[in-house]
Amino acid sequence: MLQAEVQGGRLPRLLQAAIDAFSLPDLRSKILFTLALLAIFRFAAHIPMPGIDQQALSNLFENNDLLGFLDLFSGGALRRMSIVALGVFPYITASIVMQLITPVFPKLQEMAREGESGRAKMSRITHWLTVPIALAQGYGQLMLLQGSGVFAGSGFEVGFYGASLLPTVAALLSIVAGTLFLVWLGELITERGIGNGISLIIFSGIVAGFPGLLSQGFGSDNVLGIGFFAIIGVGIIALIVMFNEAHRRIPVQYGRSIFRGGRMYRQSGATYLPLRINSAGMIPLIFAFSIVILPGTMATYFATTTGVVGDIARFFADLLIPTSPPYWIMVFILVVIFTFFYTLVVFNQQNLAENLQRNGGFVLGIRPGRPTQEYLNKVIVRITMGGALFLGFIAIVPYLASLITDVQAISLSSTSLLIMVGVGLDTMRQLEAQLMMRNYEGFLR
Repeated sequence: MLQAEVQGGRLPRLLQAAIDAFSLPDLRSKILFTLALLAIFRFAAHIPMPGIDQQALSNLFENNDLLGFLDLFSGGALRRMSIVALGVFPYITASIVMQLITPVFPKLQEMAREGESGRAKMSRITHWLTVPIALAQGYGQLMLLQGSGVFAGSGFEVGFYGASLLPTVAALLSIVAGTLFLVWLGELITERGIGNGISLIIFSGIVAGFPGLLSQGFGSDNVLGIGFFAIIGVGIIALIVMFNEAHRRIPVQYGRSIFRGGRMYRQSGATYLPLRINSAGMIPLIFAFSIVILPGTMATYFATTTGVVGDIARFFADLLIPTSPPYWIMVFILVVIFTFFYTLVVFNQQNLAENLQRNGGFVLGIRPGRPTQEYLNKVIVRITMGGALFLGFIAIVPYLASLITDVQAISLSSTSLLIMVGVGLDTMRQLEAQLMMRNYEGFLR
């Protein structure tokens, strides 16, 4: 068996760690299993639905920023209108909805406190909630495609009447089945492979479309601008890694009584409670971009009308375009707001003060119970300020970079970089844990 130590300095540490990972049969099978399922996803992304005018579909995506943003999570499957066109976006939406409504319904709160069985119940509810969301999004996509002439010449018409009933139902069922198929693949990866399956599916989709994103805006001879843009991109990745790993340590003391041999002993120990600065992840970015893009997209459909409605629609269509400053100002404000909202909602669901008190832990200098909860709330608000400003800055960096370098590569979203770096770090941590269990050196050293 290969040793984890780099012998004679002949192999870099990262390469040696990768060789060690593949030298273990069980770990190698997990990695190959994950890669095989991701390959199946990429194959399914290239299976188009029948009756699609590809030229009309391409023109539609060039003029619709919302569809382009949603296509980010499908890895180009939506642009091809494949059977997995929606990707795992309905499941992500369902998961976000479940996290937001859990504090509102007492039964869901009880499920969240039941441990593994409660999480299994909430997972089933999330799966059932995915179906109507996928149906609604699929029907909206079909109506949009029909209005844009994508089905022209095929004889297909969206509707639940007459001859249109069966084709419409078949199309909707195929779209929903494709989404659930990807969710199933993601759960198989999580259970039998390496990393979080849903995140890896999104990651593979972004990586598959990354060469196309890089090629946009780089057709000019602005070599200096392109080089400066690349430097900015590397700096963004470094900032994302730094903020994703940054956390505030809260000192925690544990003290409990145990019985041993008929006698009571006082057991104590000290540790810390890590509070991440960027605990919200990419969720606020998804919310903000979806809300900002939607009004402009709706305005484009009414811009051709006459009268007051047409004037208002043209005003918003010109105002909320990805090249205008108001667009990015709104993105920054919404990202900051959603970061605070999402972080506080998720933090309150964790019940850290209650769990500490139950396990005999307390924050130094703070009384257990409600005072501890109030103290942790103050800390999370202060550190979330830094995380919110960071996410807001990351969201508007593509626009700022285009102004500085004169390279129009707005499609190269820092959201995709945030997802790629976050998923990559999480997967490397899991590989690190697997290697450390077997006394190997890992990746993150």
